[in-house]
Amino acid sequence: MKHTTLVIMAAGIGSRFGGGIKQLEPVGPGGEIIMDYSIYDALQAGFDKVVFIIRKDLEKDFKDVIGDRIEKTVPVEYAFQELDDLPEGFLKPESRKKPWGTGQAVLSIRGLVDGPFLVINADDYYGKEGFRKIHDYMVNEMDEDAAVYDLCMGGFMLVNTLSENGGVTRGVCQLGENGYLKNVTETYDIKRTGDSLTAADEKGNPVHVDLSCHVSMNMWGLPVSFLNELEKGFPEFLKGIQEGDIKSEYLLPKIIDKLVEEGRASVKVLETPDRWFGVTYKEDKQAVVDSLRALIEQGFYPEKLY
Repeated sequence: MKHTTLVIMAAGIGSRFGGGIKQLEPVGPGGEIIMDYSIYDALQAGFDKVVFIIRKDLEKDFKDVIGDRIEKTVPVEYAFQELDDLPEGFLKPESRKKPWGTGQAVLSIRGLVDGPFLVINADDYYGKEGFRKIHDYMVNEMDEDAAVYDLCMGGFMLVNTLSENGGVTRGVCQLGENGYLKNVTETYDIKRTGDSLTAADEKGNPVHVDLSCHVSMNMWGLPVSFLNELEKGFPEFLKGIQEGDIKSEYLLPKIIDKLVEEGRASVKVLETPDRWFGVTYKEDKQAVVDSLRALIEQGFYPEKLY
């Protein structure tokens, strides 16, 4: 049996959340945070290890709130995403405050995993189906030695991933034959305005999106060899940053989209009907609390998870 690891990206600053540590906001009846439910679902699906990607300055708070507790249930390790964790020959720009993106975050786990792993965001609730489908794919179908990277992802419907309190960023997907990804495009500020749906590209230009399209929620199933690709690509990304640009990010969806376009990766989209919810804005919190309470009352979760 393959060992499978759940990797949780929790190093984000959370600027839209008002500067607080949004990943550590209690939302469950016993003070649980969203990560508790993701870990619970992942363990039920068969994952047998958890790696938290955090910032060093969050370590104490993080362990107090969740890390020390989860260690009693499953093996846990920590990776640290830091602005100055750069390849040889590169220095952090003085004015840069933002982390380098999800590609650098995942690169920080090198040496901590030895088999396929699932990457998720800390502040997103994904539902049970995606964990089960990705685990089963990684164990039963993923070819870790293939010349073309064999990847998979949780495919959500856009209509199930919107916030009532502002715009969201999603990787809008086009699918080809047999449910494989053709491309994924980072699309910004997607929101409902009355009966219409608005969105923008990375330059702020309006783009059309459809409520029924598939989107990526950063729920990627990856072979451990993919870390080599991230390591090779990070210096190239850094070389391409224009002077004065302090916001560009090394993003998993863009990296994967490029590999698919070049024929160097295939991505099986594993459709999930589950409804996303998360704390993107402070105003989202009560909706998350209410949604989790409803799931508990419907028997999806016990009142006390662990």
